[in-house]
Amino acid sequence: MTRIRQARPDATPRTTLDKAADENFPVAPFFLPRAWRDDLMAAYGYARLVDDIGDGDLAPGGADARLLGVAPEDAEDRGVMLDALEADLHRVFDSTPRHPLLRALQPTVRRRGLTPEPFLGLLAANRQDQLVRRYETYDDLLAYCELSANPVGRIVLGVTGTATPERIRRSDAICTALQIVEHLQDVAEDLGRDRIYLPAEDLKRFHVTEDDLARPTAGASVRSLIAFEAERARALLEEGTPLVGSVHGRLRLLLAGFAAGGHAALDAIAAAGFDVLARPPKPTKPSLMRRAGTVLLAARREG
Repeated sequence: MTRIRQARPDATPRTTLDKAADENFPVAPFFLPRAWRDDLMAAYGYARLVDDIGDGDLAPGGADARLLGVAPEDAEDRGVMLDALEADLHRVFDSTPRHPLLRALQPTVRRRGLTPEPFLGLLAANRQDQLVRRYETYDDLLAYCELSANPVGRIVLGVTGTATPERIRRSDAICTALQIVEHLQDVAEDLGRDRIYLPAEDLKRFHVTEDDLARPTAGASVRSLIAFEAERARALLEEGTPLVGSVHGRLRLLLAGFAAGGHAALDAIAAAGFDVLARPPKPTKPSLMRRAGTVLLAARREG
């Protein structure tokens, strides 16, 4: 959630970027070249802003609406805000954006030759969140992740100049897995927003009702369901992990951090007995470091 602080004209970008520390994976760690860090943080700022608009988690005071040219009476309308953000995104590619986070993104887009598609995908995912509250099948959920998560990995490959069809395929697997892991951690929070990302067909299979998901702790059927979805996410991570061995140097460390973050989060879910309702299970730094070491060792063997 956004921290409450007095709204100032310069408060929105810092508040948004501060959230990087709360992610399951490192966004722009210190060991990367400065130019990469700056570009990754610029892309993160945009992605975080899109999510905050879609979730209604913007800083109070209406600063973002004013920056995007949205009238005060429409500032709470997420559809209007997403439309205004899309208009500002197009300015990134052909004129001068209004919002400081998009102005910061513009040099990255130009320097790296990035295209609008992954940025538009993130917008489409958040528009879908305004309309779709439940997913009937696992394939439906994967299609959502194609918009909500996979563009992030594609942007990383674009920023680092390492995109190939095979790397994109592996990256998509990792990003989808990370999205599913986040959904598993946030079942209770998502339900509070009237969203369920666990496929309805799986709820039926494990005899789980929405009332079961609203309980303070998970019963046996919910735990079995979460364990099943966690195994799916683990399989996607394993499918994508060869991406780490396909690159070298500091980029290998970054991508290992992404994969390790997913594995460590799944370890935390398992350590909680797959009870994600009592509190969101979060990985510890030692577990993250251990997982990173395992991923890097496997990458060295494959490389």
